[in-house]
Amino acid sequence: MTFHIAADDAGKRLDQFLASQLSDLSRARVQQLIGENKVLVNGSEAKPSLRLRGGEEVAVLGTPAIAPLRAIAEDIPLDIVYEDDDLAVVNKPAGMMVHAGAGSTDDERNRGTLVNALLHRFNKLSGVGGDLRPGIVHRLDKETSGLVVVAKNDIAHRKLARQFAGREVKKTYIALVHGWLKQDSGTINAAISRDRIRRTRMTTRRLEGREAITHYRVRERINSRWGKFSLLDVNIDTGRTHQIRVHLASLGHPVVGDSLYGAPREIRSTDAAKGVRVAEKAETLSLRRNFLHAAAIEFAHPGTRDRLAFSTPLPRELRDFIALLR
Repeated sequence: MTFHIAADDAGKRLDQFLASQLSDLSRARVQQLIGENKVLVNGSEAKPSLRLRGGEEVAVLGTPAIAPLRAIAEDIPLDIVYEDDDLAVVNKPAGMMVHAGAGSTDDERNRGTLVNALLHRFNKLSGVGGDLRPGIVHRLDKETSGLVVVAKNDIAHRKLARQFAGREVKKTYIALVHGWLKQDSGTINAAISRDRIRRTRMTTRRLEGREAITHYRVRERINSRWGKFSLLDVNIDTGRTHQIRVHLASLGHPVVGDSLYGAPREIRSTDAAKGVRVAEKAETLSLRRNFLHAAAIEFAHPGTRDRLAFSTPLPRELRDFIALLR
């Protein structure tokens, strides 16, 4: 793969430029690629920090060599909502990754995940997702809690995956967002793609992207000393990365606690904002996770085709947080 550097890209670092062009690689992976001498600038090896001048020819000779990971069993408590011979439904806590992610060592990349806990509990899961994601039919973000469906065998996995792909699975989330939405209900239909500058973010601002559809309904409008908030029921027709978070943020109403998409890390009381003297400990409020919970899911059993429906209440930390606002 070869790139010819245009004048508009002059002044950019080599790694920055390649990260913007190689949408499937993070900047860290691009730097690894360069470090493995798989990137040539005008035929010569270069450093990630090289400043482009315009007119160069940049050749990418391969992909970064990533050590293979295999999920390992760990004795981690699980909240099992339902299980049978084909599947399980698990209530995942916030702060737990569904499966291992990138890191500097295998130990850091492959500890404390939902997959590891599942392997310890069930011993064997479907292999459709590979060694790193056994049993995983769909995912939740690390800081999102709620229901995850897990396949115990390959036949169940494929049938469940077809339901997700065919939009036959009904998923309901509860979200608390900043501000009051103008309408009591609505649909957000905006394609989602990865942000070219901040690779950990998704965006609706690029012309290209994958279709994403989110429906919301206002359950409660809260007017508190900490400001205005909306408690929402959210249903999604598609399952794009960060879909609910990026869609709600695109309306100017980020999910509480979601600083990646514009929510404040600390919420100041309106009294403090107006200069009114209040108790020091009461001036700010914070939530160390996103206020987003996968509260209900409904799908057809992959074997019997009976309709299954499960729900789980808000976890305690979210109930306590909203009680403070009220």
